[in-house]
Amino acid sequence: MKISTNNPEQCAVATEALKQVIDPEIGLNIIDLGLVYRIDFPEENKIEADMTLTTQFCPMGEAITGSANEMLQETFKDYKIELNLVFEPRWGHHLITEEGQIYLNS
Repeated sequence: MKISTNNPEQCAVATEALKQVIDPEIGLNIIDLGLVYRIDFPEENKIEADMTLTTQFCPMGEAITGSANEMLQETFKDYKIELNLVFEPRWGHHLITEEGQIYLNS
């Protein structure tokens, strides 16, 4: 799934940072899992991001979203981070990137 953004250059930086956030139950990063839907930069020094979890009641959800928020804050030090947890559209295996599929099938 392609991440929606209004700033492709900054989104690429954010995406690389979020690849450091690993779903501990699956062992794959949240970008390749397809958990991040949107990363926008609506105004100077602000990030709005939408992400989901593999299930609404994921036991590691708080840890994953907390790590994502921390990674964005480390990367964009002077930015206000607004990370939204959404469940529409619903996550499914079809959202996993090709790299993620290769990792999971190895």
